Amino acid sequence: MSSDNVVFLEVVEWFDHDGVELAHRIPERGSGEIKFGAQLIVRETQAATFFYKGKACDTFGPGRHTLTTANIPILTKILAAPWAMTSPLRTEIYFTNLKIFPNLKWGTRDPVAFRDSELGLIRLRAHGVFNLQIVQPALFISTLVGTMQRYSSAEIEEYLKRVIVSRFNDHLGSELDTLFNLPGRYEELSAGLQERLQEDFSHLGLALNRLYITSITPPPEVQKTIDDKSRLGVISDLDRLVKLKAAQAMEKAAESQGAAGNGLGMGMGLMLPSMFSSALQPQAAHQGSGAATAAPSQSNCAECRGVIPAEARFCHHCGHQQVVLQQCQHCGKNLTPNARFCPQCGQPSDTAPPAPVCGRCQAENLPGSMFCNQCGERL
Repeated sequence: MSSDNVVFLEVVEWFDHDGVELAHRIPERGSGEIKFGAQLIVRETQAATFFYKGKACDTFGPGRHTLTTANIPILTKILAAPWAMTSPLRTEIYFTNLKIFPNLKWGTRDPVAFRDSELGLIRLRAHGVFNLQIVQPALFISTLVGTMQRYSSAEIEEYLKRVIVSRFNDHLGSELDTLFNLPGRYEELSAGLQERLQEDFSHLGLALNRLYITSITPPPEVQKTIDDKSRLGVISDLDRLVKLKAAQAMEKAAESQGAAGNGLGMGMGLMLPSMFSSALQPQAAHQGSGAATAAPSQSNCAECRGVIPAEARFCHHCGHQQVVLQQCQHCGKNLTPNARFCPQCGQPSDTAPPAPVCGRCQAENLPGSMFCNQCGERL
């Protein structure tokens, strides 16, 4: 965008050259004097939130848009003489990147406490990846970006890691009783954790597009206990093991030359059917069927969650505006601009709920936590 010009109108656009920026402000040096009739160009993977006189006015989708301000070429400069030729009608445009940011890492910096029904209180480490996407640009800017010139995925990744680990501890404590039942449940635990985190992300104008748990690792001594139990599980079918060893021994003897070998081979042929009739029973194969999940062509209303067209600005079910500027920190209700109290819970809109404190170790946890991140005690 050409800046500091007196006569010409601006053409405002932005390109993400490094692929890691979530939001970018135009002008980069601060606020500007974007004139009446300036052109705003928004790409398919972008949204642009227009700030005029310090307030968010609207969020624009893909296309070319004509901006309306009170800054008139030449005339504004003359009228701004008392302010050192600087117009007090300040404007900023925040571009947000609506693409999916994949392969963001999360993991436990310190082991988290888990109360196992068979092993007692143990500490686990977990790691995984998640995909992030901005769904409410105006809410994202007002809650996280503020007046920063640029905001990248690295600046929010650390905070989101701590939120994921806290909810992971709650989810694991309510869905898993012992680590011996963990194999085969990674996909189920990942889907449940993703659903549990959606509300936390929505308060920031974000959506958790996908989350994967790649590993859950207990301490070495617990791993040894699990290995020992696995060995006992294999040896427990002792009858089948003995029959298999006996069959192998008879097969080797039958391969030997001479009359003894021929006789043993004939005897083995008569004994094998009855010997393995109980051990090697045919089992029916069970095949699972999975339905492919088609990507939704429509979106959900931010208020009533009804299905609406992706480009809709208002919900035809409840009439709610789809550009969310602020949410109640207590109940998550979408608030109107300049609201001082929440119409749903009555709490002040500028106060946050207190952090729950564990009664056992006095550690603070995220609001809504079910288990303590330090000692594993239920809150």
